[in-house]
Amino acid sequence: MQIPDFDVAEWYRRRTFESRSLDLEAAAWAKADQGLSVSVVLPAYNEAPTIGDVIDAVMSLAGVLVDEVVVLDGGSTDATPEVAADRGARVHTDIGAFPDLGPALGKGDALWRSLSVTSGDIITFVDTDIRNPSPIFVSGLVAPLITTPQIELVKAFYDRPIELNGTLHPAGGGRVTELLARPLLNLFWPELSGLVQPLSGEYAGRRELLESIPFSTGYGVEIGMLIDTLGRRGADAIAQVDIGQRIHRNQDITALSRMAFGVAQAALRRLPDAGRATFPDLPTAYRQFQRDADDTVNLLEAGQIEIIERPPMVEYRATAP
Repeated sequence: MQIPDFDVAEWYRRRTFESRSLDLEAAAWAKADQGLSVSVVLPAYNEAPTIGDVIDAVMSLAGVLVDEVVVLDGGSTDATPEVAADRGARVHTDIGAFPDLGPALGKGDALWRSLSVTSGDIITFVDTDIRNPSPIFVSGLVAPLITTPQIELVKAFYDRPIELNGTLHPAGGGRVTELLARPLLNLFWPELSGLVQPLSGEYAGRRELLESIPFSTGYGVEIGMLIDTLGRRGADAIAQVDIGQRIHRNQDITALSRMAFGVAQAALRRLPDAGRATFPDLPTAYRQFQRDADDTVNLLEAGQIEIIERPPMVEYRATAP
């Protein structure tokens, strides 16, 4: 195993931005001067209570820093598509993007499919369960890409309150990041250990980069994207921006456990190609436990959580029928 020496503090100094210090007016002028276009992708599944405000925040940048707003809907059974359309977004279904592939296999697959229904030179991904959306969730991400040509992928970071028993606590979110993603990155990819929120759902990238890398399905997409960008473009192609605070729907520990299993698969599968570790094929069966009403703890039937890798979009287009 060969882990390269890397000055994380120096990377952090050069590639970490604060949203309040960004010159958004200069970024808008630079965007127009360079002839760049920006698409915002909002993946959604049953997010009717929050998606309208998210779209309003994004739409406030229309014609300045945003040229296209696309909702990629995963088959919502509530009013998510109607709310999105009423607020001015263009709505696509995941299965409509690539009918031959069937329904999307989770979030990462939906984001991969969104590349085929957007046109921007820069693509920004924003989750739709955010309860305190702000235009800075988009403008803060695209500004470094517009003003610094060497940067190709920008991740957001923020404080993450957590709601427990109806009470919002100022910290405690990001449990999968702290308990899984950060230890993995520090162990095997120290070049990425300076990222505050490596699994954040808000990030922006240049289309040329995004179409050249595979997308992990499910919740492995963020960590896979970071590792692949590092391998193809180097650490200096990655930056991060502080956008303050993000309040969203917190998942319970059982769901987070399954999420962590998918994140771990996406990361560990990349170790051999990076020359940092080798091991046999990874299992996909995942077992959990449940305490019944009679206080008996039962082993649940093993579920399959398999992370599939969608190929780089440029390769898929070249081979698709």
